[in-house]
Amino acid sequence: MVTQEQRLACAYLIKVAEPPAPALRRFVVAHGVVAAAAAVRVGDVPESVEAETSARRHIDTAAEDLAVAKRAGARLVTPEDEDWPAWPLLPLTNAAARGLKWASPPLGLWVRGTAPLAEALQRAVSIVGARAATSYGEHVATEMGYGLASRGMTVVSGAAYGIDGAAHKGALNATGSTVAVLACGIDRAYPAGHTALIDRIAAQGLVITEYSPGTTPARHRFLVRNRIIAALGSGTVVVEAGQRSGARNTAASAAALGRVLMVVPGPVTSAMSMGCHDLLREGLATSVGSVAEVIESVGLFGEDLAPKPETTPRPTDGLDSEALRIHEALEPREAHPAERIAEVSGVPLSKVRAVLPALELTGLANRCESGWRRTPPTPT
Repeated sequence: MVTQEQRLACAYLIKVAEPPAPALRRFVVAHGVVAAAAAVRVGDVPESVEAETSARRHIDTAAEDLAVAKRAGARLVTPEDEDWPAWPLLPLTNAAARGLKWASPPLGLWVRGTAPLAEALQRAVSIVGARAATSYGEHVATEMGYGLASRGMTVVSGAAYGIDGAAHKGALNATGSTVAVLACGIDRAYPAGHTALIDRIAAQGLVITEYSPGTTPARHRFLVRNRIIAALGSGTVVVEAGQRSGARNTAASAAALGRVLMVVPGPVTSAMSMGCHDLLREGLATSVGSVAEVIESVGLFGEDLAPKPETTPRPTDGLDSEALRIHEALEPREAHPAERIAEVSGVPLSKVRAVLPALELTGLANRCESGWRRTPPTPT
């Protein structure tokens, strides 16, 4: 059981340090959250932790923050809670251990919604993309969100305009699970135009953030938030992205964390798809065009395989290259001797004389008095 003292200490530290605060996170892991909070209050910490906490260590609104969150229908989930999503966040821990400071896991998560956090993220896919999305992009994101949610996957995104909002709406329309990761306090809705959408997400799924109640959105916070979106999904799908965009930042985070990175190709003339095409050209992502392909990419090995499109077989599918050249040298209306067919196809005469009877047996050639001709296709 997590004590009230531990929860207050976690709330205090979240307020004191601007995420990702890697030095403070290591300090908490080494000393425990209560002892770490006490040390931060008096400044008895290493220089690296001092740099992350000195500007705000005098601010202790932990009890108020917990009360504000409760009034907003939210709770604080700490690493000591059973509901902590340790497995989804493990790539952040591993990346931070490799020296990637931006990848430090959150100290805690403010969560709005009644669904169990860890359970909701057991099978999750992140969908991100441009805010200034095209109608094509929004359509694809909505269909992806709906299809994934219908298959029991949780859709994770950032509640922004454009691709994010479309993915959330698709999941909600399928009465499925979706998680919005905010770059502001849990008591705020950003963008304001998505207030109703964020309320729907909280009612049907979860809204989460690592920022204390009252925290306003800022550009750098969106970039920091993106690492959580990238970590929580087993894979990340970029539907549309410019060459310089937040979605591209999330994609880079997903790749660095070892998550499956997927992109939806778009028109080569669309600026909103240039970032996607760059990721494909650089070999960082795989192309997906359907929900089945996304699930195949993130699913267990040998399971959830996307069905292959049915194609109509051709009569010539089984021919090797030389036999195919001989068949193409035949004319359907006029017969030619083997010597002429050898000249047209470029295949040695001995080979032509051996292959023509085989083509006759398979119904691809007819022997006539004047030579050989191609069998006309059977009317359908």
